[in-house]
Amino acid sequence: MDSIKYIGREVHKDAIVIAVLKDNGKLVMESIIETKASTILQLIQGLRGELYLSFEEGTGAAWLYDLRKPQVTKVVVCNPRKNALLQAGSKSDKLDARKLAELLRGGHLRPVYHGENGLCTLKELARSYRTISQDLTRVMNRLKALDRSWAIPGAGTSVYSPRQRAGGLNKIREAGVRRRAEFFYQELDGLRTLPRAVRRDRLQQSRKPCATKLLGEIPSSGPLRAARTIALIQTPHRFRTKRQRWTYSGLGIETHDRAEYGYVEGPLQRCQKPVQIRGLNRNHNRDLKNLFQGTAIWASGNPGPFQDFYAGLLGKGMKPEMARLTLARKIAAITLRVWKRGEGFDVKHLKPQTA
Repeated sequence: MDSIKYIGREVHKDAIVIAVLKDNGKLVMESIIETKASTILQLIQGLRGELYLSFEEGTGAAWLYDLRKPQVTKVVVCNPRKNALLQAGSKSDKLDARKLAELLRGGHLRPVYHGENGLCTLKELARSYRTISQDLTRVMNRLKALDRSWAIPGAGTSVYSPRQRAGGLNKIREAGVRRRAEFFYQELDGLRTLPRAVRRDRLQQSRKPCATKLLGEIPSSGPLRAARTIALIQTPHRFRTKRQRWTYSGLGIETHDRAEYGYVEGPLQRCQKPVQIRGLNRNHNRDLKNLFQGTAIWASGNPGPFQDFYAGLLGKGMKPEMARLTLARKIAAITLRVWKRGEGFDVKHLKPQTA
């Protein structure tokens, strides 16, 4: 009873279906329990041996991960997009839980990173700032669309100014539409005060990690971008090399190749045909890609070492869009090096051989 056990879970709002396999692949238990902390803890405490647990990333994944991590040997929160076996054949909660346990036993699951509790507050503040900013943009777009529907001219940000609102509202003859615009303006006024408060709290929280000062010293980074980087990545040791960092950030080059080898006059040789480049990888963290691309765009237009590096790429005949991509990859690599080694920024990091 003290052998290795692999546990697969199919998690839903009301119930959790559990399948337990031994190290030889034999099913030893199937159970359906309530999605409740005390029930989950009671079931795990009844199992003996080394426990390996897996479930798919979802709404309650973070809660389950923090609840179960101290009780088992290893927790694997897997990426549901990579579990092709779950889509094959018949589907049910029990079958999916057993397939998850089998994939965990075979080592075929792609884990999703879940950080430590120490940076949870900073991460949630970063999410709040992003959500509020998106809501603010959405309300502003709705006001612009409403004005266009009534042929009301309004360019730039003057439409949102309190001084210009009365004139725009008076041009709307329909009472219901005018009232709708007033509600949008009230929502806009309420949202405009929130980003400053969240930004202030995020800066205060970002002062706790020691890496904030190091990352803030990188040109074109600053305290806000440093705080956002720490909130999105949490630890640099997730990435062994800079290429893994590029792929996670959506800056990795995706290549396709086939028929690489062939027999030419006897011995086996590799073909000399060029590798087909299919662009940047699509499976990535969009927020992190926007961060590095935005930093590269700002750095290329403002004086500093990164602008000199960008100008050098243009002088070699590189297209501006490819030069900005190279600069974004360079900034991502320097950020990883500074953070992982705990050393300050040095202009020598911009040498071509370290690109």
